[in-house]
Amino acid sequence: MHLNPLSPPRVSAYVFHAIAVLGLNFSGAALAQDAPQMNLQRVKLSAGMHQIDAQVAQTPAQRQTGLMYRREMPQHEGMLFVFEQPAIQCFWMKNTLLPLTAAFVADDGTITNLADMQPQTEASHCSTKPVRFVLEMNQGWFAKKNLKAGSTLVGAPFATK
Repeated sequence: MHLNPLSPPRVSAYVFHAIAVLGLNFSGAALAQDAPQMNLQRVKLSAGMHQIDAQVAQTPAQRQTGLMYRREMPQHEGMLFVFEQPAIQCFWMKNTLLPLTAAFVADDGTITNLADMQPQTEASHCSTKPVRFVLEMNQGWFAKKNLKAGSTLVGAPFATK
């Protein structure tokens, strides 16, 4: 018996597979995130004379995915994680391919501490104080700019003193 490849069961399976490959379900929400998120809102930040173009991860899903699956990132770019309330924030690098440094940042833009993080590990890196912001940049970016705990970031997300 020869089956018509466009018969309803085949079409349904094909359509479901195509939707799954695209990472969508019928409501348009993601089934599983296995690709980098590249189209988040952006914000301009500065650290002294150094400019940063940061994607903003502000929803739980955006924060959970973070910079996972990115194979490269320009040196002046990063990701700013924004949380609703200050808390001890802890980050890990599962499914993250780039070595990163996390700057844990207070509401006024002051860096409380930095943590170098190795790719594809589940080691936890935490803020030393409750913070609402975490800025991830390519590993070494903060050191090359001589930025450390106590340095200040400036930009719209941070309250002015």
